[in-house]
Amino acid sequence: MRTTLRITAAAAFLLAGAGASLAANPMVGGAPMFETKTIVENAVNSADHTTLVAAVQAAGLVETLQGPGPFTVFAPDNKAFEALPAGTVATLLEPENKQALTDILTYHVVPGRLTSDELKAKVSEMGGAYAVATVNGGELTFRVEGDTLWATDAKGQTAAVTIADVIQSNGVIHGIDTVLLPM
Repeated sequence: MRTTLRITAAAAFLLAGAGASLAANPMVGGAPMFETKTIVENAVNSADHTTLVAAVQAAGLVETLQGPGPFTVFAPDNKAFEALPAGTVATLLEPENKQALTDILTYHVVPGRLTSDELKAKVSEMGGAYAVATVNGGELTFRVEGDTLWATDAKGQTAAVTIADVIQSNGVIHGIDTVLLPM
């Protein structure tokens, strides 16, 4: 049970994207994030990303997110999943909904390693908004308000990057406060 919970937490952290401003071994969910470890190896230790990790595990994405990447993961925290309509997470975790869960999770992953500074620079360069293709073939649009980097999904819903630039051996994680939806 403890191993499953840790694997689940790691997967959740990965997809959601928790991060901290390029600090050495930033703390996320009460645990240090080591840049020598993969997204999954770190995510399983974050108490704030247990739902994400469980979802990553249920979708069968653990092995992929342990791969060489690089990946940029926008990782929703547990509160983001709790804000979904009642029963949504439990329904998505059912085996018959694996494809829908995979679509949602891979919508939070962008190929390559994009730091918050790089995203902010692109937003500025592009006149206020910068669109990025996700692994599932969708698109996230980024903008900046004050010091906050925001992602907007296909439904027009926004997520703030709450923890930026948690560097991993195979990419970077940015923690976000909302589960983004591709449909």
